[in-house]
Amino acid sequence: MSRPVHFDITADDPERAVAFYEKAFGWKITHWEGGGPMDYWLITTGESQPGIDGGLSRRDEGAAPATTNTIGVDSLDAAMAAVREAGGEIIQDRMPIPGVGWFAACTDTEGNHFGLMESDEAAG
Repeated sequence: MSRPVHFDITADDPERAVAFYEKAFGWKITHWEGGGPMDYWLITTGESQPGIDGGLSRRDEGAAPATTNTIGVDSLDAAMAAVREAGGEIIQDRMPIPGVGWFAACTDTEGNHFGLMESDEAAG
């Protein structure tokens, strides 16, 4: 099997996006000086457990193609508050994913969608 091990976030204002993700999630983001002609920032989200799992669902009629990266958090309520404080928005409030945990959908300061997930097998 091959696993996704990287993601890219696009931004109209990269410095604003960097500030959002550093403030909301404590990520370490540095400008890549060796990026050649491409203006690029490297994002470190943690020190262990590389790779992510994912899923696929039927797109709602008329919806634009999209990929949503979901960020695992210890406390959904605290993460939602951090997103708001950093300038993002909650676009789908806390909802249970039975047997998995609690999920909320958000946007960053650039309008990119992402999810937050607090693991809780009792959710439902």
